Amino acid sequence: MMQTSLRRMTIAAGLLAAASIALSGCGRKGDLDPPSMPVEKQNKLNSKAPPVPDKPFLLDPLL
Repeated sequence: MMQTSLRRMTIAAGLLAAASIALSGCGRKGDLDPPSMPVEKQNKLNSKAPPVPDKPFLLDPLL
């Protein structure tokens, strides 16, 4: 009885940990794009900041 509940809790914790690790790698770090701003205005805003080089990520080929 005790072993089955411990086993279920261990499996649930393992699945939760695996899901959180898998989901934590989704997306890229950076600012969000404003939804209704024209591209020309975005380019003017972005021209003030120095360009940041793109660092390849381990999972990039999967995207």
